Amino acid sequence: SFSNRTQSVSDIAAKELCPVFMVPSNPFFNRCFPSANLSFPSDFTINNMSQNQTKEEIAKAAKQILDSFNFQNLGKKVFQDFAKSWPWILIALAIAMLVSLLFLILLRFVAGILVWLLIIGVIGIIAYGIYHCYKEYDTFNKQGATITNVGFTTNLSVYGNVKETWLAALIILAVVEAILLLLLLFLRKRILIAIALIKEASRAIGYIMSSLLYPVITFVLLMVCVAYWGITALYLATSGAPLYVVSTLNSSTPGCSNITGNNTCDPMTFNASSTGCSEARCIFYKYNADGIQKNLFNLQIYNIFGFLWCINFVIALGQCVLAGAFASYYWAFHKPKDIPYFPISAAFIRTLRYHTGSLAFGSLILTIVQMIRIILEYLDHKLKGAQNPCTRFLLCCLKCCFWCLEKFIKFLNRNAYIMIAVYGKNFCVSAKNAFKLLMRNIVRVVVLDKVTDLLIFFGKLIVVGGVGVLSFFFFSGRLPIPNDSFKSPTLNYYWIPILTVVVGSYMIAQGFFSVYNMCVDTLFLCFLEDLERNDGSAEKPYYMPKSLMSILNKKNRPPEAEGKKKKKK
Repeated sequence: SFSNRTQSVSDIAAKELCPVFMVPSNPFFNRCFPSANLSFPSDFTINNMSQNQTKEEIAKAAKQILDSFNFQNLGKKVFQDFAKSWPWILIALAIAMLVSLLFLILLRFVAGILVWLLIIGVIGIIAYGIYHCYKEYDTFNKQGATITNVGFTTNLSVYGNVKETWLAALIILAVVEAILLLLLLFLRKRILIAIALIKEASRAIGYIMSSLLYPVITFVLLMVCVAYWGITALYLATSGAPLYVVSTLNSSTPGCSNITGNNTCDPMTFNASSTGCSEARCIFYKYNADGIQKNLFNLQIYNIFGFLWCINFVIALGQCVLAGAFASYYWAFHKPKDIPYFPISAAFIRTLRYHTGSLAFGSLILTIVQMIRIILEYLDHKLKGAQNPCTRFLLCCLKCCFWCLEKFIKFLNRNAYIMIAVYGKNFCVSAKNAFKLLMRNIVRVVVLDKVTDLLIFFGKLIVVGGVGVLSFFFFSGRLPIPNDSFKSPTLNYYWIPILTVVVGSYMIAQGFFSVYNMCVDTLFLCFLEDLERNDGSAEKPYYMPKSLMSILNKKNRPPEAEGKKKKKK
């Protein structure tokens, strides 16, 4: 206490045990922010400045803080908006969830119409582009605007006013249109197979509704991984004893020019007078680099490696569990009677019991590639100042190659996990079998992938765009509602709940459609296996739905027909 103090006031101030002066402030998030309107004693000065200069500097600094950031008012307004609008935000997110669910369920009825409409829409847009390019080319051709009149220029907008530009665009669009029409003509049957699989995936999700809740489990596990990584990183960064050094805020003060910041000190016993600089302070510099801190960088790299491995393992676990559940649907001969009870729970327990090693190995391969990419990004950041074009070109090529390798491994792992869920073999065998199976049906793979991507993009656009536009009209007050109890609350920034709804809707749609995408991929691999291993006989019947059998002109022969066939022989 100050009644029993043994140090002088100047020593207490020099050691910063108490503030040298206090400025009137306002509380904000349990922190003190200086007020803009300050009053000072008549003899108040700091740093050897005059009284007026001292007042002006402090008032200017406080005013700049409040004017440039205005944290207090902005924070209060944002929290007020959330407090007023949170029930409506939850309602909007519930609508996004309902729209996503309805879209997936209704795909079994409208997938064919929707796919053909989207394909015709793409072809129509390109056709309009060809017409527009022709009209622009005809206009500039009549005006005699050619590229020879313009010459070479860095202003690229000028090239939009010459006929050669529109002619080149017309030729490119015409070639693309012709390619799409030819693909549509020759791949018509494969598009029908893709539509049938998409409808069957919608039917499977309708029977296994619990699969739509599994992304919540994946999200919780990912948050656990992130929290563990963050806590470990902070623990490593703050391990060791704190190190303090002698420093000064103003080296131009008399006697402070010799303060370099290299001398350590103890904040409890430090005395500024011993340095010969009245502005000298003992401040925190970093944590001591002795002992374990010498390997801190290596430990942080190991922590990042473990974090990526855990993240990839959690994602792999979710993919394998969903694949196991949807595979049990496909291989049920009489649907839905033969579908096992609680397929998600059964697949989860089965995956944890038998397949964790395979999932960990596949995740490890992906993690190694991701670590190499991180190292390349680190080297690229460090060598940004290098003027050697060969080094930059080599780094760019390596980054591109490993990006492609990561995409390929993710694709291979995803299909390997499906084969693991179906047959229960190890990762290497499953990856090899999945890759060979897909390569034997590469055209079907490409068609199904692109058709599914188109549908999923359209579904996300409906969910996010529809709910976002609805929330915009509601929160901005442009939606006429006669009942006052259902009107939008008065908000300071109506874009705050709108952005929250858009981001939340995207996350909900991403979760729903990721399950749907996994379902399509699983049913597709099962369909290919079914097609290669079975022949429709009583011993090897097809498990595919009748819609796929009719497209492929295949059918299961009844046992009686098999018996008659053998007798004839």
